[in-house]
Amino acid sequence: MHPIAFTVGRFTVRWYGLMYVIAIIIAIFLTKREVDRKRLNLKMDDVLDFVLISVPLGIIFARLWYVLFYTDTTGAHYYWTHPGEIWKIWQGGLAIHGGLLGGALALWIFSKWKKVSFWGFADAVAPSVILGQALGRIGNFLNGDAYGIKTYAHPPFGVVFPPGTPAGQYARRTPPFDTMRLHPAMLYEMVGDLIIFALIWWWLRKREHKDGFIVSFYLVAYSLVRFIVEFFRGDALVWGPVRIAQAVSLLLIAVFGWFIIHYQLYQRGLRREEAVSEA
Repeated sequence: MHPIAFTVGRFTVRWYGLMYVIAIIIAIFLTKREVDRKRLNLKMDDVLDFVLISVPLGIIFARLWYVLFYTDTTGAHYYWTHPGEIWKIWQGGLAIHGGLLGGALALWIFSKWKKVSFWGFADAVAPSVILGQALGRIGNFLNGDAYGIKTYAHPPFGVVFPPGTPAGQYARRTPPFDTMRLHPAMLYEMVGDLIIFALIWWWLRKREHKDGFIVSFYLVAYSLVRFIVEFFRGDALVWGPVRIAQAVSLLLIAVFGWFIIHYQLYQRGLRREEAVSEA
């Protein structure tokens, strides 16, 4: 367990960044496969154009979300008083809900630019997003961030993170000091993400539901996973007594659960646009 994958001269490659690069490469081919299966009028160059839009916007919004809500051990907004640290994303600190906002903006821009169905393309992208999140959690584990609270299970259960990692520092300053084992919260979420990906990729996407169902299912299912895992997180973003991720997760479950039911997206045959026009 070490944040640095390898070093070549002065060039250092970190696991955190490497997992995102791997996720992006896989996403390109999975998305193109879905685009072809759904018969969307898009070529590989178009998918690459989407990547060039979505990756920067996703990273920027994910970082801004984290910076906005992150507080230190005293409850102060750390980055508000340390603006020079904002750009150091290799140390961790990308919030998925901010990334989803950036991704939604990229989807809207792309759909207008390429004149393709927003919801149809969103469905094509959704499997890659949840798989990318799972790979990202591996990077979190090796980087020692997105860690869990202390565990007191018997027999001993949990992970002892190296002292130099964010998780290791948290374990050593958090009472009681007689244990260093933390819940591997990032791995809990990784398992949940992989289950969601498996459900979408090997079952739901082949059933030809209305446009918007796959991405809506992804948002509801992931939000449920995140709401549960958040109880184990030791580095949760908070606003007073409220855990931001749990509040947003409940909102997404309500909104997209209603969306699925109201427009009957679980049905087969009609695309979402046709269903809305008939409603």
